Amino acid sequence: MMELELAFPQGKKTINPTHDIKLFAGRSNMKLAEEIAEYLGTTVGPMIVKNFADGEIYVQVQESIRGDDVFIVQPVCNPVNENLMELLIIIDAFKRASAKSITAVIPYYGYARQDRKTSGREAITAKLVADLLTTAGADRILAMDLHTGQIQGFFNILVDHIYATNVLVDYVKKLEIPKEDLVIVSPDMGGVARSRYFAKQMGNSPMAIIDKRRNRHNEAVAVNIIGDISDKTCIMFDDIIDTAGTICGAAQLLKDKGAKDVYVCATHPVFSGPALERLEKAPIKEVVVTNTIPLNKEILPAKIKQLSVAPLLGEAISRIHDGESVSSLFGFEKEYDK
Repeated sequence: MMELELAFPQGKKTINPTHDIKLFAGRSNMKLAEEIAEYLGTTVGPMIVKNFADGEIYVQVQESIRGDDVFIVQPVCNPVNENLMELLIIIDAFKRASAKSITAVIPYYGYARQDRKTSGREAITAKLVADLLTTAGADRILAMDLHTGQIQGFFNILVDHIYATNVLVDYVKKLEIPKEDLVIVSPDMGGVARSRYFAKQMGNSPMAIIDKRRNRHNEAVAVNIIGDISDKTCIMFDDIIDTAGTICGAAQLLKDKGAKDVYVCATHPVFSGPALERLEKAPIKEVVVTNTIPLNKEILPAKIKQLSVAPLLGEAISRIHDGESVSSLFGFEKEYDK
């Protein structure tokens, strides 16, 4: 059965009672919002969010937030369009209620993979979403593990980009895998920077890279391994698991090439379509993800473990409100984004 574990930073934040911070949440991940509120020593503010008979979304804030710093927790996960529209309407409601500032806390930024044109006549939807959030009235974005760092440049408002890497690293360290047996594996060329930082945090572990070929959307094939993984415990690290085809194919390739065990770590468990079935059948010892996206624990394979990023988000929210450094939570931004 899935476990849910609170991780870095530990403990609850002591909030000054004179704070005018107000935390609210849409419907996409209320449990995460409640965990963030618990860390901050507060509660999720009262708000009516409902659908009319024709599907239109209605929002009404149930307390005065005039002159307050407002933080809205709403990952843009499945159903993506419903949750995105709900976030935009919530932001508009707070703007019209005279909030001092509005920060959209988006643990999972939907449409992030549509960040550039790869062929003619395509939309760059990640930029469109950035424009919509700004037009709705957001003053700031707090996002976690954006698919590409360049998405920050799509915004003309402040963006704080934080990372779940340390939460996952802390868990892997508890597995006590002998250093000489460990190899950190990037599932593709695009994830090398993330995996490099992961490897450094694990004591400069050696790395390997999966060479994959993408034939169409949501379909990629692992064809080769760059690096030595023979008789090693491999930790694959990625930002998103969607249909799980790539990660499961890579795991099978690693095992075929002589890997002893394969673990998978990822921030965002999108888990679309056949993902759970594929992960259950794949030669993966454990899949470690975070709760940026809610999961139905009743249908999850036993090998999936979910860690909470609520304390990390709560600490970032507190620092934003108090005008303190968010980047000092990590201290690796320049190296991480190279």
